[in-house]
Amino acid sequence: MSTSTPAGPPAPHGGLAKTLKPRHLSMIAIAGVIGAGLFVGSGVAIQQAGPAILLAYAAAGVVVVFVMRMLGEMAAAHPETGSFSAYADKALGRWAGFSIGWLYAWFWIIVVGIEATAGAAIVHRWAPGVEQWVWALLLMVLLTLTNVVSVKSYGEFEFWFASVKVTAIVLFLVLGVLAIAGLVPGVAAPGTDHLVGHGGFAPNGWSAVASGILVVVFSFFGAEIATIAAGESEQPEKAVKKAVNSTVWRILLFYIGSIAVVVTLLPWDDASVAKSPYVAVIERLGIPGAATIMDVVVLTSVLSCLNSGLYTASRMLFSLSERRDAPRSLSGISRSGVPVAAVLAATVVGFLTVGLNYLAPEAVFLFLVNTSGAIALFVWLVICLSQLVLRRRMDAQEQARLPVRMWAFPYLTWATVAAIGAMLVGMFVLDATRESAWASTGLAAVVVALGVRQQRRAPRPAALSPHAAPAEETSGARR
Repeated sequence: MSTSTPAGPPAPHGGLAKTLKPRHLSMIAIAGVIGAGLFVGSGVAIQQAGPAILLAYAAAGVVVVFVMRMLGEMAAAHPETGSFSAYADKALGRWAGFSIGWLYAWFWIIVVGIEATAGAAIVHRWAPGVEQWVWALLLMVLLTLTNVVSVKSYGEFEFWFASVKVTAIVLFLVLGVLAIAGLVPGVAAPGTDHLVGHGGFAPNGWSAVASGILVVVFSFFGAEIATIAAGESEQPEKAVKKAVNSTVWRILLFYIGSIAVVVTLLPWDDASVAKSPYVAVIERLGIPGAATIMDVVVLTSVLSCLNSGLYTASRMLFSLSERRDAPRSLSGISRSGVPVAAVLAATVVGFLTVGLNYLAPEAVFLFLVNTSGAIALFVWLVICLSQLVLRRRMDAQEQARLPVRMWAFPYLTWATVAAIGAMLVGMFVLDATRESAWASTGLAAVVVALGVRQQRRAPRPAALSPHAAPAEETSGARR
């Protein structure tokens, strides 16, 4: 579909260019749930819970599907660049929109530092003659320029990054299913030996499966990026609806499907599974250069995450600025419709975190990473509460017009709130996540206090209030 909005002078309201095409949005939605954590981090989860980790992925996936359904309900009705931060502002108050917006931006800025370092480590293995920090710098500069040029260039990069990831997983699934069926030469069909033959389906007990949910749930964070990017597309309502409806099959296919292949073809307690389950399977199938192939796929995932991290953090900062909850300078728009100041702000902090990772990895950088640990759960909890409030404010006629509706409202909404609450409690209980839980909660408490102070001491101009009038609310949704 051709774009009808040229990337020229700023639009009268907001000014963000609406040049993302349906294919961009589709791949952004897919890329949001396929990260390097799936290819590498899943090995830790498999070692922890055995084949029963499939149940942990399914349980975490159900929570994410429900959260995305709730977010989709709000985003399809009123697409906004600030997404759930803007909806929290409307539903719970300015302090909530301020707090969750800044926490979310902080999360992605930290991710930028992590991913730039991870990507540099991979490239450094290929070209050891160049210092690793130089590669990190080059990757940061490359993707900063991508985000500064235009939103369409971000969309194009993300489209091709996602295409590589999708192709890799589809090929992995096809070969895996063929191997399970005994149709790959030299590979005997495993049957159920690896699923139940090494201590049973849940060899470490069901408590390990419950703990595994906390390990895998954060792999799904990023699915919500599509609702932020939808604000810069031609048909945001249609894009959001498509992204939300496809969440179920994406989780089933990419996560549960590929993990099922791993635990069926290989013993869960094999050392190679803990190191890199996908490399282990590729080597088992006799494909040469497995490690290099996976390095390319993981690097693509890292660059995709870095690209989206810069984009998402900048758009959240832009939205906060427009609502007078961040410096006004961050709402500046270039002639191509890009909030350049917000992109550069996210980049500068990203550069600092990369530097800290090399200068003080065990002290400052580790602390910063811990402060982002539970933010995903905070974001999901706020999405649930915002949807609960906003839906109850609607009359029957407004509810009937919703393009996307949460199922079994309000029962599934409350059930999801309870599940997220249980996961937060679990983070404080488990030794592996306790430090991160306390650091994240401490940061959240500080940001919430600042949000309450902002709400009391600096009232927002009436023209910018999300509660001012339906007409303003609708026009704001089109920024």
